[in-house]
Amino acid sequence: MPRFAANLSMMFTEHAFPERFRAAANAGFDAVEFLFPYDYPAEDIADWRRMAGVEQALFNLSPGNWEAGERGLAALPGRKEEFRRSVEIALDYAGIIGTPRLHMMAGIADPSDPAHQACYREQLAFAADAAAEQGVTIMIEPINGRDMPGYFLDDFDRAAGLIEDIGRPNVRLQFDIYHRQILHGDVLTGLKSLMPLIGHVQIASVPARNEPGTGELDDFRILRTLDELGYEGFVGCEYRPAAGTLDGLGWLQAFRDE
Repeated sequence: MPRFAANLSMMFTEHAFPERFRAAANAGFDAVEFLFPYDYPAEDIADWRRMAGVEQALFNLSPGNWEAGERGLAALPGRKEEFRRSVEIALDYAGIIGTPRLHMMAGIADPSDPAHQACYREQLAFAADAAAEQGVTIMIEPINGRDMPGYFLDDFDRAAGLIEDIGRPNVRLQFDIYHRQILHGDVLTGLKSLMPLIGHVQIASVPARNEPGTGELDDFRILRTLDELGYEGFVGCEYRPAAGTLDGLGWLQAFRDE
């Protein structure tokens, strides 16, 4: 049975952020994830997590100026020092909160440009080496261009090639089922072929990014396939509830009752 992590940036938004940890635990989640922690002191987040009794599965490195449309710094040659400082800050947060995985966002950049390619590889190696010192895994995630136009890392095979080329055991693939379906389809085959590289899975329905079981995919079959493949990590529920969060959790109980 997969272990599920509630994404607190999208779920339980009926509550203030500090209250979402307890709300997720009360709804039956063993873990949480979210996009960015940097608006709050790390010590506060650690307390909210501990008091709720949930694990912290994942959060992201700084995206730069999110409100201005930035979606990561790793592939941007002019932002190298800012990126490296963001790695230090994220690792400080991870150590205090107790977070074993950090998602490194690539940024809006041309994937065919050699300068962006070289910068991304260099920064990925830097982040991986810094994270290895405290036992943290760096995740890279292909993201579809419909949701994030111009995103540098928009191909699963290219992501797999980068992981293999970089040669760091703590660099892993973040396999988002929603993004995979939009980018390539062939979700089950992708899971089977890429499972040796996968360190985290996320799920949402396609195309509306709502609860699993409400879109074009057989999400329950996908989750059963993860079990069959021996996946032991978390499945992050990175979806937008169509109505209230609790009202939309029937899928979770139905899957557990199968």
